[in-house]
Amino acid sequence: MKYASVLLNLPYEATYSYIIPESLQGEELFGKRAVVPFGRRRMTGFIVATGDEKPEGDYELKAIERMIDKTPVFTHTLLDIAYWMKTMYFSPPGLNLSMMIPSGRRESEVSPFYEASSFSPIETLSQGQEHALHVLRTSSSRVFYIFGITGSGKSEVYLRRAEDVIKEGKQVLYMVPEITLSEQLSDEVYSRFSGRVAILHSSLTPSQRLKAWNEIMNGEIDIVIGARSSVFAPFKNLGLIIIDEEHETSYKSGNAPRYHARQIAEYRSAKENAILVMGSATPSLEAWNMMDSRRIRRIDMRERIGEGKYPHVEIVNSLKEKRNITPALEEAIRKTLAAKRGVILFLNRRGYTYNYVCSECGHVITCPNCSVSMTYHKKEQRLVCHTCGFSEPLVTVCPECRSRDLQPHGFGTENVEEEVKALFPFARIARLDTDTAEKKGRTQEILQGFRNGHIDILLGTQMIAKGLNFPLVSLVGVLNADSSLSIPDFRASERTFCLLHQVAGRAGRYRDDGYVIIQTTQPFAPAISAILDGGVEQFYKNEIAERKATLFPPFSRLLNLTVRGKNEEKVSECASSLETEALTLLKNGRWDDIEIFSASPCLISRKAQYYRYHVLLRSSSASQILNFGHTLLDSFKLPSSLHLEIDMDPVSLM
Repeated sequence: MKYASVLLNLPYEATYSYIIPESLQGEELFGKRAVVPFGRRRMTGFIVATGDEKPEGDYELKAIERMIDKTPVFTHTLLDIAYWMKTMYFSPPGLNLSMMIPSGRRESEVSPFYEASSFSPIETLSQGQEHALHVLRTSSSRVFYIFGITGSGKSEVYLRRAEDVIKEGKQVLYMVPEITLSEQLSDEVYSRFSGRVAILHSSLTPSQRLKAWNEIMNGEIDIVIGARSSVFAPFKNLGLIIIDEEHETSYKSGNAPRYHARQIAEYRSAKENAILVMGSATPSLEAWNMMDSRRIRRIDMRERIGEGKYPHVEIVNSLKEKRNITPALEEAIRKTLAAKRGVILFLNRRGYTYNYVCSECGHVITCPNCSVSMTYHKKEQRLVCHTCGFSEPLVTVCPECRSRDLQPHGFGTENVEEEVKALFPFARIARLDTDTAEKKGRTQEILQGFRNGHIDILLGTQMIAKGLNFPLVSLVGVLNADSSLSIPDFRASERTFCLLHQVAGRAGRYRDDGYVIIQTTQPFAPAISAILDGGVEQFYKNEIAERKATLFPPFSRLLNLTVRGKNEEKVSECASSLETEALTLLKNGRWDDIEIFSASPCLISRKAQYYRYHVLLRSSSASQILNFGHTLLDSFKLPSSLHLEIDMDPVSLM
């Protein structure tokens, strides 16, 4: 008789043993899913081993009921990653495998690939591109970082290196932070790789995703393009991983397991002896520190390709301005439209205004489920919470003082769109934010229209700042540039600088007429003034010194433990108990490099009806904080009515 070791999607590391039915005894079962009984339930299990020896224990074994897959859906590498994630992210291996593998069962006739385009490779590389490609081809290093300004042609270097690797019979993973970017990129690469390209993103149906998954696993795919979760693709012979726009926080998962795709890629490239190439005009502080300490090979690309130059930047103090569009920006827009060139107006905010405020007592209307203010959406005449999605009709009476004098305060994309239409009534204007993008296909429709010159002014939020290429754009206006600096988070300055630098990079990518106007009430803030001359290196030098002095990443590792529940008193008590247990463990244990911050409400202390308190741990030693975290969580008893969110290396403490 044969037995199978099966991982289940349960909060435990253990595998469970099942009898392999006689009809399956001759099959290779590793890597396949099966339906197995578990108590009174039927669960999907992952077969991780088989053997002839009966497991120890005086209990009756049950049999596998049926197989889900005819062929394996995970590899030994993915199983190894699942166990590594258990150590790194405190998530059980069954959950990790379940998250990696598509849930579809039948192959679909709908192809997950995109149609070929007329894109053809650049015939002649720039000097910077030639240098970067030469280093990638000849260096003995295995991990590289292309530090290239926006418009320097990093993508072509990536693709040339990908062609090299594919000629060697190996596969390539090309990661991008957003689905929008993967769709644009797919149009560029499909014809270059003879159709052997798979796109993995959240819009695929489970069956489409499983079809692509099986083709990757069978070696029928040469290059995979995808966002964060594509790092788990089941490659047969992985030779190269590319992480474009490495600095983007969307590479970090917001749900359990809270993994960072960059860390998975680093681990996976070492495990499979693949080359890892990261790139950005604004590296994360962690990546910058690794370049500084020569742990990864830095490659500079300082010149834009063709006639493109770094745009001229003007910072406008908007502190005393009453309009959203300052006179300087209005004049620049008029000149740009007259020259038949494109304009991007960037606002890191969606909706019509920031808050809805009582003019009598100053009360701000907040979400009943969260500790954040509601946002006024004029078109729908509703207040919307951008944290949990709750919405309600406009409040007409202040709940605090009963005044009827409530007014919108601040501004948002809808509000700016109205003002721009009034100033430029004959311009073709489009708005792209999360609200307008909800309609399927609308995002690509707007982006394509703007790229082709059918839209004159594109107004948008962060969606338009991330790596998109618009040849006709010569003016970028940034409104309320300093809004993200007020967030009480140690990464606020870094995030603001990266965002502004990236959006400024949309201007003048192929000509030397690029112009950027940044409207701000804090013109001398380092994250803003550094944009003037593209002073990336000086900004990073100062920010690194600040982080070193305050012992924040990359000079420490953080573990954020968030207790969540609907009863605030119980949540607070549990967080305090967690802190007490951590302090006791530290006092009696073997750890000399652990710092425990007091239990406190999260910055967003209530979210979707759940109260949130957290305990933050810090250490300069990765091994110590991981060991301490596992020891603490193994002994801590969480009340059944509460939830615990475990976030190693958090990108935000909100």
